[in-house]
Amino acid sequence: MNFKNLRKKYPRFVYESYSYRISGKDLKISFVFKIKPDISFNPTLVIRNIPKVNVIKLDNLIFQLGLIEMISYWKATCSPLIEIKAGSLNKEQINFWQDLILNGMSQFFFENKMPFQKPKFIVGKTLAKPSLVMGGKGFLVPVGGGKDSVVTLELLKKNKKDILCFSLNPTDAAKRIMRIAGCRRPIIVERKIDGKLLQLNRKGFLNGHTPFSAYLAFLSVLSAVIFGKKYIALSNERSSNEGNVKYLGKTINHQWSKSFEFERKFRKYSRKYLVRDVEYFSFLRPFYEIQIAKMFSKYPKYFPAFLSCNEAYKTASGTKRPTKRWCGKCSKCLFVFAILYPFLKEKELLKIFGKNLFEDKPLLPIMQQLIGERGFKPFECVGTKKESLAAFYLSLKKSKDLPILLKYFKEKILSKYSLKSLEKELNL
Repeated sequence: MNFKNLRKKYPRFVYESYSYRISGKDLKISFVFKIKPDISFNPTLVIRNIPKVNVIKLDNLIFQLGLIEMISYWKATCSPLIEIKAGSLNKEQINFWQDLILNGMSQFFFENKMPFQKPKFIVGKTLAKPSLVMGGKGFLVPVGGGKDSVVTLELLKKNKKDILCFSLNPTDAAKRIMRIAGCRRPIIVERKIDGKLLQLNRKGFLNGHTPFSAYLAFLSVLSAVIFGKKYIALSNERSSNEGNVKYLGKTINHQWSKSFEFERKFRKYSRKYLVRDVEYFSFLRPFYEIQIAKMFSKYPKYFPAFLSCNEAYKTASGTKRPTKRWCGKCSKCLFVFAILYPFLKEKELLKIFGKNLFEDKPLLPIMQQLIGERGFKPFECVGTKKESLAAFYLSLKKSKDLPILLKYFKEKILSKYSLKSLEKELNL
């Protein structure tokens, strides 16, 4: 559908209300969003096995969680007005949310070939609620299915830190990682998307990338307060600061909500408007992806467990079942294979991926994108151009028989760059 027609037909998005209750040992949360004149959504969230807590203290945090939740529904029509009936925001908060939408949704605007949108917020009140003071202790560590959270967990464990694992809609890979890491009684959160949104997607309403890590930021703060943790140790890396492509004069960054720019803005917002003494930061921020891969290579017990391929979990708006395995065809698979190749035995990699991806000629265009020789960096959580160049260079140095991709790299790419100095720069 044409975005101009959708914005005209659906001029106002409303964050109507939120509610929450304790049911047994679970905190159940629901939100009501409406797109005027005739669409409504009711997404839900369940935080399992919570301790005794004064839920009234959580009210503002749940309201704010609804603000990041609403973006997934607002994007269906990109209504020019967003009305906040559920609570109040002051001018500084509105500026934060407009900035988050502008930057966090920039890939979405690019994908839908539309101008950047900065919706006007309408609020009935302008009195913001003060942040909480908690006095918690220990670390809350969000765990996905990839290598990065493994490294964070192992480094914190090595230093004997008080750790509580946290996972949103945990995949089989995330469950395996938490089990191997010895995470006892992890925080499990179940988020359920309203099925009407998937129906709209299938009908051709606007769809695309949303800033998932920003959602995780608000949810992890709420969880840290409930479970009494002071530090939220993310596993976002230095590589996420690099953008992908220029569009309408602005850099599009698939990983913007993992970047240091977002982290800095969110920390400031959280201290003032969420909770004053919970520290949100990325434990791996100084490191590049390839450096993290080198660290991950020291933990072979996780090799059969981790899974970073996003294709493995895609459902095409509910029309297919996720495969739950490395697809071996996407940019994420090739990048992870390339950064692990210098540090793992080939038989270990083959056991993980099922084949040598360097021998797959159809992956050559993706390789060219990763190293900056074609188009722009793929919209995936992959490293910088420098890292990809270093990964293929180190793989070339290690490989005895040159497969197709490494042969191309040797003949067409090697002479273009000073890769020895790059190896030194990345401390590899």
